[in-house]
Amino acid sequence: MIELIILSSKMPYLSKIYLKDNHPQDFPFSLPFIRNGLDIRLKSNVTFFVGENGIGKSTLLEAIADKCNFNVAGGNRNHNYDFHKTESMLSEYLTLSWHHKTSQGFFMRAESFFNFATYIDEVAEEDQRVLEAYGGKSLHQQSHGEAFLSLFHNHFQHGIYILDEPEAALSPQRQLSLLSIIHKLEKTGRAQFIISSHSPILMSYPTAEIYLLDDKIQKIHYKETEHYQLTKNFLEAPERYFQHLFEDL
Repeated sequence: MIELIILSSKMPYLSKIYLKDNHPQDFPFSLPFIRNGLDIRLKSNVTFFVGENGIGKSTLLEAIADKCNFNVAGGNRNHNYDFHKTESMLSEYLTLSWHHKTSQGFFMRAESFFNFATYIDEVAEEDQRVLEAYGGKSLHQQSHGEAFLSLFHNHFQHGIYILDEPEAALSPQRQLSLLSIIHKLEKTGRAQFIISSHSPILMSYPTAEIYLLDDKIQKIHYKETEHYQLTKNFLEAPERYFQHLFEDL
């Protein structure tokens, strides 16, 4: 019995994401990987969605965050500001199934993080204690990368964390720091991460599941991703690529 309790604590909060049948046919339901339905089973506490820009990764993450009642501008259900209006109806037709439902967590959008930092500063004008959850210092008074890690390190504890391209402001060294934070949290069984990314460093997380969003959605091994293969091949022989990229070579 004790073993069963330990195993269940390692199961992800969110177990399944699927699309209702009676959805419209226009955008975003016309996206290639959604067109024929959506049925994603989550078996790891760390899941990556990968694919080309414009394929719909951010649209999917935003819809999941909306179903979790997180602020789609970035933040959690307690962050009340409005810098970003979604035009997507996807969340209205998504259904989430849970092993253990949680209201805790955070939706982090790299592209609108500046607006989130501005909102936190405005709230802190009324109560400086707000900044304690972000390292005790205004996010705007830190570099972009420092602010990202300050959020991850100080504010993330337990819940479901939905991160849209978190590597955007992180150097390779700081991406390694993020991997360390993810591991520290998810190994307790009290944190789940759903991440869209182009970073082969982040995707390397040992127990992560990776889903490729393309003409369909399919699970893929880390070393089968274009991100890994292209980066590896380029670093091994960049001159091969330069011959095609530069006309004067």
